[in-house]
Amino acid sequence: MRNRFLGILLLCGWPCMYSSAAGWADAPAAAGQDSARHEPEPAASAVDSVHRKTYNPFRWIGHYLRSTNKHADRPFDFSMLLGPSYTAATSAGLGITASGLYSWDRSDPALPKSNVSVFANASLTGMLAVGLRGNNFLPKEKYRLDYQLFFYTFPGDFWGIGYDNGANGANKSDYERVKLQFKPSFLFRLGKSVFVGPVVDVEWVNSFGFENEVLLEGQDKSVANYGAGLNFTYDTRDFVLNAYKGNFLRLEQMFYPSGFGNDYAFSYTDLTFCTYHQVWKGGVLAMELHSLFNYGDVPWTMMAQVGVQGRMRGYYEGRYRDRNIMEGQLELRQHIKGRNGIAVWVGLANVFPNFGHIYFDQILPNYGVGYRWEFKKRVNVRFDLGFTKDSPNFTFNINEAF
Repeated sequence: MRNRFLGILLLCGWPCMYSSAAGWADAPAAAGQDSARHEPEPAASAVDSVHRKTYNPFRWIGHYLRSTNKHADRPFDFSMLLGPSYTAATSAGLGITASGLYSWDRSDPALPKSNVSVFANASLTGMLAVGLRGNNFLPKEKYRLDYQLFFYTFPGDFWGIGYDNGANGANKSDYERVKLQFKPSFLFRLGKSVFVGPVVDVEWVNSFGFENEVLLEGQDKSVANYGAGLNFTYDTRDFVLNAYKGNFLRLEQMFYPSGFGNDYAFSYTDLTFCTYHQVWKGGVLAMELHSLFNYGDVPWTMMAQVGVQGRMRGYYEGRYRDRNIMEGQLELRQHIKGRNGIAVWVGLANVFPNFGHIYFDQILPNYGVGYRWEFKKRVNVRFDLGFTKDSPNFTFNINEAF
């Protein structure tokens, strides 16, 4: 669960009673009578009572939902949603998310909109999570600042390391986990759409209450990782959170040496390529290819996992994990009418210890269908039903999967 968290919530339903897009400006003023005035006639008092304005909170909610995507010109377009959430790993719960769009230079219409997302979530299984993530495009797009900060605790399931352990349902065992991760990157623009810069990663995982510690294969239950590396990005997407066209390539090389205080010295190479094409009116074909290769003494908490970062939707996050992963997904997104849309996708993934152990019969399949509702301009709430090798699962979240 190295990069995501964006996957543990799905936020939909009734919004919180606050937004910069709408407010309580219409609230009635107190209408007390001046004590020096004559008392009104009883008949007039009755008429006033009949015509006194009333406020229906459900009507306000309806107005809020209708207007959340109509304020793209605000300096800081900020809205909130409160509602149910669900993932295979955390079960049903209640979540709240806040999404904001803004520009570092409103006089430059070519500067991409920056974004920030804040979330909090609690589930029936005892999971509690809070997080912050954002992408900042600084003036003239000379620099980019991306960041993510997550904290969560919840009881989970662990199947062990490797495909065979994950595929064995008898290995399913309980454990408790508390995790904190902070990962910022600051990128310098080298040329048109090309950025490079440093990345820092701090991750701490405290696990306990293992039902079957043998599955850890002798590794520590609690692990702290401190890393630094370099990010190379090529990005021509028209909008980061929901691209209609363009390409995205990111190469991230990270190092976690013992000199940083790591008990497990390792490094990894993370490569992601996405492309987006408008195939017809309202239709966007999106593709993502992703690979993660680990080297050295890799802790179980940092191994490549299936079901993270919007990939292989429907799989229990971390059920299949190993040193390396290669995966891809192809998705068709279709606008239907108004603020409604649908999506269908197919995907494949393979986790493996080394390149000599990649087997065709261990490829994990994935396909599914989803509903999209435009919460804000080009920012969708998504409801996805993903089918997997094991069992189908719903995922609710905000923003497209990739």
